[in-house]
Amino acid sequence: MSVHITGSGSFIPEIVKKNQDFINVEFLNPDGSKFDVSNEVIIKKFQSITGIEERRYVSKNDLTSDLAYSSAKNALIDSGINSESLDYIIVAHNFGDINSNSRQSDVLPSIASRVKNKLEIKNPNCVCYDIIFGCPGWIEGIIQAKAFITAGLAKKCLVIGAETLSRTYDVHDRDSMIYSDGAGATVIESKENKDGGILSHKSCTYSNDEAYYLFCGNSFDKKKNGNDKYIKMHGHKIYEFAISHVPQALKDCLEMTSKSIIDVKKIFLHQANEKMDQAIVERFYKLYDLEVPSHVMPMCIRKLGNSSVATIPTLFDLVRKNKLENHELKKGDLILFGSVGAGMNVNAITYQI
Repeated sequence: MSVHITGSGSFIPEIVKKNQDFINVEFLNPDGSKFDVSNEVIIKKFQSITGIEERRYVSKNDLTSDLAYSSAKNALIDSGINSESLDYIIVAHNFGDINSNSRQSDVLPSIASRVKNKLEIKNPNCVCYDIIFGCPGWIEGIIQAKAFITAGLAKKCLVIGAETLSRTYDVHDRDSMIYSDGAGATVIESKENKDGGILSHKSCTYSNDEAYYLFCGNSFDKKKNGNDKYIKMHGHKIYEFAISHVPQALKDCLEMTSKSIIDVKKIFLHQANEKMDQAIVERFYKLYDLEVPSHVMPMCIRKLGNSSVATIPTLFDLVRKNKLENHELKKGDLILFGSVGAGMNVNAITYQI
């Protein structure tokens, strides 16, 4: 028996927010002071580092569960399975359904239960739950689904990564330009007498000094109500952490299989920062004393921004359906998934199409 991704789907919001749309925002330092450079300079530097040119936001009435449902519906159609045959629905997110007006997070019931409700699944044996694992949440959901299937506790699982980060950021924080909204979903199934599928995985949590590299904190505008909390991060520390730990996690994961680095066709990394992802891949190949092959790392961050748990399943869906230039997947291709995020958590999967 092997465990395969048999369907994928994504939901990319229609509202486009370009870098230039931030030109009149009052960006502040953490102490509330103003920058001594113009927003033009701030935005230009931001784009040169992250690669982000624009990002997608949800409409006012859409919630994380709505995005998750739409991506799930697309994945189920793609897989061709009956939704009533699902054993688990696992949704990775970090902030739940956030009302656009009050900014209050709502996770009762779980996002996974809301998705099941929207899909009108009647089967009570389809179990739903959420996981909060930072940006690597979708990968961790795949790992858990694979564990259920391997243990004989499930045959078919739906794993979703969905987030509406546009409702979590502080408008006075430069990092606000990173965040976006989106959702990606995959159907995971057991397949007898079929090669490939999920070959190995690796997960780690570093929670000493690293635990609060990402956190919720007050606005940089000291005049605002201190009860409101916004997503905050120590960007440079995260960058250093990621390029130090993700390459090794990818290597450890690959070496759990009989496959070679030269067999790897694609590496799907969490779309957080273009330069960071490039550095991760370069360091990964350097562990083997090799140069990075051309077109090995698909990227969608330039147009879609960082939608946390949604970046990898969305990217995978785009490549799988030939919607990303210079990238395609073929039967037998060996690929790697890798992510890093709040916790700090790192994980990876070796997968053969």
